[in-house]
Amino acid sequence: MAVPKKKVSPSRQGMRRSHHAHKVVASMECPNCGELKRPHHVCASCGHYDEREVVAKGEASAA
Repeated sequence: MAVPKKKVSPSRQGMRRSHHAHKVVASMECPNCGELKRPHHVCASCGHYDEREVVAKGEASAA
């Protein structure tokens, strides 16, 4: 059974976990309704993409 010979210091532990942070999700304002949405995605509140309606208003929140 593999057992560490010495205690891992907090500094080394932090260095190992340096890549575990959550990434910030990019967002932009919808040009139609002003709600925040992810870039290159259909707006969840109004169903618009690239300044035209792609999904009807009732269907946008159901997806």
